[in-house]
Amino acid sequence: MTKKIFSVVGLSLAFLFITFQSALAEWDPYLGSATGLPDATIYDIITNILDWLLTIIGIVGVIAFAIAGIMYLTSAGNDDQVKKAKTAMVNSIIGVIVAIIGVVVLNAVDTMLNAGYLF
Repeated sequence: MTKKIFSVVGLSLAFLFITFQSALAEWDPYLGSATGLPDATIYDIITNILDWLLTIIGIVGVIAFAIAGIMYLTSAGNDDQVKKAKTAMVNSIIGVIVAIIGVVVLNAVDTMLNAGYLF
């Protein structure tokens, strides 16, 4: 039992020592981005994340629409399958429209916050 306690305590101390050593990293203004830290502002990072998310939502919506089309083609007249396929098509179209509206709103807010300047 004591061996287990000592091994758990030892591993915990080793883990804390390793994480503490990595936390001592500092930003060196002379090295610039050689440290691997991002040079972008928080605004740019958030904008990039939102652009990526909206792109992924749009791609998933188009793929869902294609799958719904395949479901519709393979339904072979089964009313339940046709209904599921139509519902999936409507939902995927709504998803693509939401993604497009998100891009438009993001660009409009960005233009308004920058007072119409694109830089």
